[in-house]
Amino acid sequence: MVEPHTTEKGRILVVDDDGFTRRVISESLHGKGYTVEDVDCGEAAAEAIKLSAYDVIITDIVMPGIDGLEFLRIVREYDLNVPVMLITGNPSLETAIKAIEYGAFRYLLKPLDITALVQNVENACRLARIAKAKREATELLISEKQIDDRAGLERTFKSALEKVWIAFQPIVRWSDRSLHGYECLLRSDEEGLCNPADLLDAAERLDRVHELGHTIRSKILNSIHDLDEKLKVFVNLHPIDLTDDALFDENSEFSSYSHRMVLEITERASLDRVTNVRGKIARLKDLGFCIAVDDLGAGYAGLTSFTQLEPHVVKLDMSLVRNVHLEPIKIRLVESIVEVCKELKIAVVAEGIEYIEERDKVAELGCDLLQGYFFAKPGRAFPTIPPEAWE
Repeated sequence: MVEPHTTEKGRILVVDDDGFTRRVISESLHGKGYTVEDVDCGEAAAEAIKLSAYDVIITDIVMPGIDGLEFLRIVREYDLNVPVMLITGNPSLETAIKAIEYGAFRYLLKPLDITALVQNVENACRLARIAKAKREATELLISEKQIDDRAGLERTFKSALEKVWIAFQPIVRWSDRSLHGYECLLRSDEEGLCNPADLLDAAERLDRVHELGHTIRSKILNSIHDLDEKLKVFVNLHPIDLTDDALFDENSEFSSYSHRMVLEITERASLDRVTNVRGKIARLKDLGFCIAVDDLGAGYAGLTSFTQLEPHVVKLDMSLVRNVHLEPIKIRLVESIVEVCKELKIAVVAEGIEYIEERDKVAELGCDLLQGYFFAKPGRAFPTIPPEAWE
């Protein structure tokens, strides 16, 4: 498959058996600087996607032969990430459900508002550029440890839960050399599950993620009462935490701190097992929480995390930050992600900074929020930042 040319504003495929609609869409997008290819049926569109890649696909639903929904299914066999916008003059609940099922980016009604259509295409192209950058970020190797004996795992997990504590690592705002907040990091003194990834894996295997989440949030609340109210508190969530009703309790103590909380959902885990992710995230936002995508570039590449979470913050994984000043491909990836996030008004945190050269390079590339051992290692108390880190 031929990748879209990076020098173009975007390559768009328009599919509609109605010549007038197809022409209006094509001419409108072409006038905005896009390269547009249009076809009049699903069969021709199915052949087109075998030969070339597109930044955005716009297709009518009702067409003879291969209709828009069947074409969307075919698209997903070739490309899980390309934004597909469905248009219809006969909206129905059934087609809307199928559109969501196959990951449609937008479901638009005829007659089309061309201004809105162009705006949607612009947003979709931005997200497609992020998806492309994420697909190229494959540096991180993940190692896993397994405890095979379930009874033994139960005993070890119980002990680990009793020995959970929270480490805090500062996040700085480089532009004004100020402290922005702290990330809360899971720790346990249980030797058998002292690695946070192993502890989370054990909780998932034992179906006790909610229990672990309650423990973590309780420990955090016990620690932040005296923290300056201006500082943000970054809290990691497992996707399965989104199925816990307690997280959405507006009367809980945790929700009373929502104006200070940034809830991080990691890219390393899939959201596929959580139903109605958009609705759940919307409820958290309504409660006042900010949403962050954690480990950007380390996990499930694609548009899922952006289209479902619509985050306020993204955190670049340390695999992108490590030696960024020495590796042109990482410089290009970070620059691309930061550029698009700025367009979408999404804040970017660069994690894992260990050297002054990494700090200076990510700051030069537009990352204002910085985190890593260079400033301070995670600690039980709230670590302070040495004066030389600001120089």
